Amino acid sequence: MALLEVEGLRVGYGFPVLMGIDFAVEEGETAVLFGLNGAGKTTTVTTIAGLLKPDDGVIRFDGNDVAGKPPTHLVSQGIALVPEGRRVFPALSVANNLRLGAWVRRRHTQEIAERRELVYDYFPRLAERADQNAGTLSGGEQQMLAIGRALMSRPRLLLIDEASLGLSPALAKTVFEVVKRINDDGVTVIIVEQNVGVLPYADRALIMEKGTLVFSGVGDEIRAANLRHAYLGGDH
Repeated sequence: MALLEVEGLRVGYGFPVLMGIDFAVEEGETAVLFGLNGAGKTTTVTTIAGLLKPDDGVIRFDGNDVAGKPPTHLVSQGIALVPEGRRVFPALSVANNLRLGAWVRRRHTQEIAERRELVYDYFPRLAERADQNAGTLSGGEQQMLAIGRALMSRPRLLLIDEASLGLSPALAKTVFEVVKRINDDGVTVIIVEQNVGVLPYADRALIMEKGTLVFSGVGDEIRAANLRHAYLGGDH
């Protein structure tokens, strides 16, 4: 059974944005959600994370319909979102940003300490800057912190919106490699991207156009399809 199943998902903001999309992600996969600006990618992951309520459709997580459930409930069930634009708390230290990420597990002090050490293992630069205010970090470091903060809730499903936005190609590659490590450690990942450099790290590719899903492929299907030119508007 898939860890996440989306069926007939329709979402709008007074006008339709998602037109009834269907897809599934198996436990242990990294799925990449591609599409140009306005395709509906961010709307998809924010709805899965509970920040938007669908007009229609089913979002099934681990066999349970969670569509429309509040974000706090979904985080406690194992769904965590890294939002577009990072949205760290700039006036708080790196360590306190991470502490807030573990809020739903705040009574488990030993577990929180272990998760923090795991985050520092993934991102050693955050350990070096633990006492530094998040607002003084570089864009790449803030992206690391945003991912680390989401990991503090011990997710089974990690949703990352625009992981490489504003990053240099080298730093984007570093982030993708760490996301691969996170996936190898047992976390299922959905990553929203326009950067096709993420494809070598993907088990499944999903491509959206104007609120509809126009391609879904796994393994060799991804490599056989010329995704960049067919769907993504040329080189990126």
